[in-house]
Amino acid sequence: MTDTGADIVELDRIAVREAVRVVDLAGGEDWARDTPCAGWTVRRLVAHMTAQHHGFAAAARGAGEDAARWREPQDMGEPSRLHRAAAAEVLGAFGEPGAAGREFALPELGRSFPGRQAISFHFVDYVVHAWDVAAALGVAVELPDDVLGAALAVARLVPADLALRGPGFAFAPAGEVPAGAGPLEETLRLLGREPERWPVRG
Repeated sequence: MTDTGADIVELDRIAVREAVRVVDLAGGEDWARDTPCAGWTVRRLVAHMTAQHHGFAAAARGAGEDAARWREPQDMGEPSRLHRAAAAEVLGAFGEPGAAGREFALPELGRSFPGRQAISFHFVDYVVHAWDVAAALGVAVELPDDVLGAALAVARLVPADLALRGPGFAFAPAGEVPAGAGPLEETLRLLGREPERWPVRG
């Protein structure tokens, strides 16, 4: 998998900020809602998102091999605040001079990747995770067409091998993409989501 050739740092910034906006909508009983990530509540998903931000920030700064940097916070009593702080950290790390040209150690994937490619992984993940949280809350994500098109370009490069999909892996098996699907829907289906099960409410 590679990146889109666009300004991947800027694309990622837009996706992460949208994820922050959506997470900040949650409160009270919302944290216990189910999400499109099977078995995960909104609180659990946001814990994962928070940990991934910290891990990718560490990777951008040459410390991605440290497993402690990727651990989920033990105290998720204030999910929005913790997620917001982690998002600021990763955006700061990706924006540092030369960050996109470094090698990022990504232990979950078993090796290091060129910075731009690693940031493209983070980018498509946060387009999808922004949607995951929005879907659980019954609201829509708000991302520009160019961002959604770039996410689709990355999603189309994710291996569809069933041996690399399902429980224990980043994505569920790809779903069938209907004719006429827009870029967000196609991205979601390629990465194992079922958007028809999560309608926007109200």
